[in-house]
Amino acid sequence: MARIAVIGAGMGAMAAAARLAVAGHRVAVYERTETYGGGVRRRERDGFRFDTGPGLLPLPAVYRDLFVKTGKEPLEDCVELVQVDPSARHVFADGTAVSLPNASRAGVVAALDEALGAGAGGRWGDFLVRAREAWDRTRRPLLEEPLWPNWTVLAEREPYPAVPHKRLLRTRRAGTPAEIGAWELRDPRLAAVLESHVLGHGLDPRVAPASVAVLPYMEHAFGVWYVRGGLRELARAVYDRCRARRVEFHFGAEVARVLVRDGRAAGVELADGTTAETDFVIAGVAPGVLDGLTAGTAVRGADEVPARGGLPSRLTVLLALRGGRPEGTPCRTVVHPRDRHAELAYVFDGGAGTEVRPTVTVLRPDDPGLVPDAGHEAVTLTATVPAGAAGPELRLHAEHMVSAAERAVPGLRDRLLWQEEHTPADIAEETGGAGGAVPAPALAAGGGRLLYPANSTAVEGLFTVGGWSHPGGGLPHAGMSGALVAGLIVEGPEFRGSQ
Repeated sequence: MARIAVIGAGMGAMAAAARLAVAGHRVAVYERTETYGGGVRRRERDGFRFDTGPGLLPLPAVYRDLFVKTGKEPLEDCVELVQVDPSARHVFADGTAVSLPNASRAGVVAALDEALGAGAGGRWGDFLVRAREAWDRTRRPLLEEPLWPNWTVLAEREPYPAVPHKRLLRTRRAGTPAEIGAWELRDPRLAAVLESHVLGHGLDPRVAPASVAVLPYMEHAFGVWYVRGGLRELARAVYDRCRARRVEFHFGAEVARVLVRDGRAAGVELADGTTAETDFVIAGVAPGVLDGLTAGTAVRGADEVPARGGLPSRLTVLLALRGGRPEGTPCRTVVHPRDRHAELAYVFDGGAGTEVRPTVTVLRPDDPGLVPDAGHEAVTLTATVPAGAAGPELRLHAEHMVSAAERAVPGLRDRLLWQEEHTPADIAEETGGAGGAVPAPALAAGGGRLLYPANSTAVEGLFTVGGWSHPGGGLPHAGMSGALVAGLIVEGPEFRGSQ
């Protein structure tokens, strides 16, 4: 039995802790804040409850596997999963709108043809076929296996089979989501659907690799799910599973230093000066935080994937409304702006944001547990913003988000009781990410810009977990990082992932 210290109580860290405890190890989690979940938090006020992190769960099989491997109670005995249908309603700048059925290619094709014109559905369906090929090529190395030592193979090879596009005398293939939209989808509204997936993960559709097609494919193939009571209930269930497996949690316990002796991790030292001697240390923290914990000790080798940086954050607006949720209301509506170029310039190029109309995701779950009674509704708005965004400009951005949401929620301002904002500063406080940056999922190609450092490090016995290490950000990816770290500790360097 090994003694293991886990720094941080995010979703990936707790997933690793539960698996290692079941394997017979003694696991203690040290969390600097007063609660668990990392960025999966909840805000409560006047009987309203809001998720301030992710609002929907793709690929629930990751957490089903976690619960199967760590106890007799399956995930569905611990939380109530509800499939979201339609998966999303899209409201476009020209006034057209379409509701896309959940996990139904034929249904999506028919809906797009009816709303956007004959042929639109076929082009999107053909795109999903190509996206599936990219998914099949990358699923194991990017989700189920430790990062390959020869990771540059993933960096150089584009798995998305783009269609040849003839322009003048040249034949080209789409290398970015923006080019897929222009050359393969050939409808600005279809392009907006694709780019909303990309932007929602904090990626720039102008430069992200075409392999980003796996993100909308993952939602299409495996469905989108809501957890009754909000995604915070998933975090609670994982925490409860850890406690049931005798994982120790220490809240308000900030780790100041990782102890290293003879080149091996030997424990942690807390900010109050106390130490805990361990055989392994797992760090579920942002890269800059990890560097501070191991000052004087190189965590990464020169030939490893460099730590990621430069990713944007999110602004979430919480709306408490009088009046109940109308029957048949979609759980998720995406409201698209007229000028996507201005939004991309603001988020990624340092442009002014005062007049930017953002892409806004409106969540309106059918969940009585979120409201004080049936005469009220809790609505959450989310948009991508630059990391570190703050001040009057951010408050004005929130107002633009509310204005956009009026296209999805008729009479919104007349129904508004109050609103609050969950800002990049709040995310930074909860997760330690610089400026509230939110990690994106790992992706192949693009020169390795969207790969993350391996879970093992140059310090023997020190591992990294969570969104800032392989396989990157997002709830499914966090769960997989926990499985990978547990496998590397239990089975050693020869571990090659789940079969």
